[in-house]
Amino acid sequence: MGVSSATVTEDEAGIRLDRWFKRRVPALSLAHLAKICRKGEVRVDGKRVETSTRLEEGQTVRIPPLNLEAPAAPVAFRSDPEDARALRDMTLYEDADVLVLNKPFGLAVQGGSGTKRHIDGMLAALTKGDNRPVLVHRLDRDTSGVLLVAKNRRSAAALGEAFRSRQAKKIYWALVEGAPKLSQGRISLYLAKGEGMGDVRAPRKPGAGTTRDIEKMRVARHGEADAQHSLTYYATVERAAPRCAWLSMKPLTGRTHQLRAHAEAMGHPIFGDPKYGHRPEDEVRRRDPLRAMPEELERKLHLLARRLVLQHPKGGLIDVTAPLPAHMRKTWEAFGFDEKAYDPIEDAPEA
Repeated sequence: MGVSSATVTEDEAGIRLDRWFKRRVPALSLAHLAKICRKGEVRVDGKRVETSTRLEEGQTVRIPPLNLEAPAAPVAFRSDPEDARALRDMTLYEDADVLVLNKPFGLAVQGGSGTKRHIDGMLAALTKGDNRPVLVHRLDRDTSGVLLVAKNRRSAAALGEAFRSRQAKKIYWALVEGAPKLSQGRISLYLAKGEGMGDVRAPRKPGAGTTRDIEKMRVARHGEADAQHSLTYYATVERAAPRCAWLSMKPLTGRTHQLRAHAEAMGHPIFGDPKYGHRPEDEVRRRDPLRAMPEELERKLHLLARRLVLQHPKGGLIDVTAPLPAHMRKTWEAFGFDEKAYDPIEDAPEA
């Protein structure tokens, strides 16, 4: 096989290069991949990369001739009954092809530096023969709710294509600080990794202090290097003004931290988010007590992947809803929000 190239898709954005190759070329050993990366034979958008490089949607990966005969490192497989039980407890829906989980707050979806327990690793406990369940999309560690898993290769391909072609309908619930003036709206921004976010209403002036954080997304300009377009519709379900508002959000794109970055850019960051616009409650309570949140509420990220709707690989619809996690349920009860209230995001456009 000669030199070829491939484009990183939306559902592959954010994953490491070695994981990307494992998905695309399962027979390729990681040792061989590390070797050809060191030699500069693998490139992303023409640049040399390491196996740990994280990819972004739309990037082009140069794939050199590969030695697929290279022996892969042996993988010790042990079915962990505790992982299997935990996954069963998370299950919202399951059939022969699809598994839908209710991911809890604080549990990572994939491994990373210092992360030993995560959904991707736990799925090994459900392996049957050659079929190992695989993740179709991802959620942030502190985001709760609906997570889709394919139980075989054919389902993984079909469901992955549904996400890439934006046929999957995703609805999130969030509690934001303050209340947007417009009860419904459309957030259309370019996002890129880099310095601290600006405010859509009042962009930062040159020289204004920012905190550099490469894992945080910022508002970027069209045409700027690495900038990607992001689009979200939102609707206010209920308000507890001036303290907070319950928003339903429908992302039409799937950028890293999209909803968290969009909420901050609106000037109404998600409550409990330590990365995007988290406000010191003690200072708020001192300066404006009416805007301070009740002290008994848990300062955890209040973001829930509430509902997912898409075509089932064998026909029909997958339509699954996740309940509020414990910390969000406590907050809903504190403000008298009704989980069964009509969700106006249902009227938002699909494109």
